[in-house]
Amino acid sequence: MTLNTLEAVTVPRQRTCDIRPAVAPEMRPDWQAETADAGLMFESYSEAALEDRSARRQKVLIHAILRPSCAKKFAVIVKDISLSGFLAEAFTGQPAGSRIWLTIPGMHPLEAEIMRNDGTTIGCAFTNLLNRAVLDNLVARYHRVTDSGSTAAA
Repeated sequence: MTLNTLEAVTVPRQRTCDIRPAVAPEMRPDWQAETADAGLMFESYSEAALEDRSARRQKVLIHAILRPSCAKKFAVIVKDISLSGFLAEAFTGQPAGSRIWLTIPGMHPLEAEIMRNDGTTIGCAFTNLLNRAVLDNLVARYHRVTDSGSTAAA
């Protein structure tokens, strides 16, 4: 090829979006290893949390603060919580996929991702699973009582 001649050159296409190194099965996070053992493979915890929503949801009533990434914080009411995520009343236009931080009184902010938003209610997946003892403590402090008077977070 000379400088005066233009020729079509084929350059192999490379995947630039997948830059993470392969992880040996014994080094995978627990959620990834379990889903791989079940014949499923997910790129992120949030994808796995959407597929396997088997974590027991506890009915609670927590007045908390939610802060979306690069935005001002506002009050929300957490209606249920599990090891992997929560459901909250929140009037926000934040789309699914938005990164947020949930601050429950007496705790450090918990990072999560909005998985769904219908304009009045958001469902979020925690970036890291809650510790079982932390969840049990939250349920003990904030359990919600149903209209009939029975405890909904049994």
